[in-house]
Amino acid sequence: MNHVTVAICNYNYERYLVEAIDSALAQDYPGTEVLVIDDGSTDGSRAVIEQYGTRISSIFKPNGGQVSAYNHAIGVLETDYVIFLDSDDILYPSAVSEVMRLFVDGNWAKVQFRLDVMDSDSVLTGTHVPHSEPPHDCGKLLLGGWLYPSPPASGNAYRVSALRRFFPIPEEGINRYGADFYAIYGAALTGPIATVPKSLGGYRVHNAHGETVSFANSEQINKAPKIFNLRWAILRDIARNRLQIELPPVFYDFSHERATFCSSVYRATLPTRWRWMTRNSHTYLHTIIANPFWGVKKKLGTLVLSSLCLVPYSPLSDFVVRYISNPLARRRAVGR
Repeated sequence: MNHVTVAICNYNYERYLVEAIDSALAQDYPGTEVLVIDDGSTDGSRAVIEQYGTRISSIFKPNGGQVSAYNHAIGVLETDYVIFLDSDDILYPSAVSEVMRLFVDGNWAKVQFRLDVMDSDSVLTGTHVPHSEPPHDCGKLLLGGWLYPSPPASGNAYRVSALRRFFPIPEEGINRYGADFYAIYGAALTGPIATVPKSLGGYRVHNAHGETVSFANSEQINKAPKIFNLRWAILRDIARNRLQIELPPVFYDFSHERATFCSSVYRATLPTRWRWMTRNSHTYLHTIIANPFWGVKKKLGTLVLSSLCLVPYSPLSDFVVRYISNPLARRRAVGR
């Protein structure tokens, strides 16, 4: 039997850590191993981890950021497959079994699956990520600069040999975080991607209750575009030097452009909103109109919603921005 590691990277998430570890231990796939990498937590995480004893493996390292935790984990993994589970997310019991059915039938570099979005209290919101399913050959799209639709970190299972082709990743400065960016898109440069067309876990969105904007759980939405550009530049260097693959200097991704859109027009004056939409929205609109993963209906709907930001009634404009950027703005009363 092929063995799989659920690697849980944790930093100061004592509140959610038990849910994450328990969900990994509850997998119905017999060859599942659980590894927790604690990145120098200062809360009660260590005591939580130690209470599991030999049921899990654990590594306690000085704080270095998420990239450092991924680098360390990939260096010590002894299984052929891994799921990197964020310590505030969960896996459903059949997650490992479902991805392994695909891995054993094909030479996939990565198998991804949807995640149900939940709030900070573990209440399901009625939405999931991602909303689009990519083709198997995502590498070709990356060569054209298109970032393919992928779930966040916890919704991806990797062949470890694929990850080791481009990890370790530089850990310095602003690049301490975002390790899943390199794993998600780097994997597609090493082989085909498979998708399980259903939700196999839960993704927690923090500090967002439908009345705020949210981008990738970042509290500083205005920094997201700059960080993405830096990560793309680093990925290009790694692809060139380690994989002998040349990626274009610019990339296209609706999530990235959405962050720019939201930070530019949210709670802005009407002249500011009009100025941005008429002068600076070219790339944002391009990632909608030319999006290779969306159908016509979704493109038209997103264009109509975006145009509502130009109305003089600011409460409507701000609601539209929240609706586009924040899954919890679209929440339904699920599980209440």
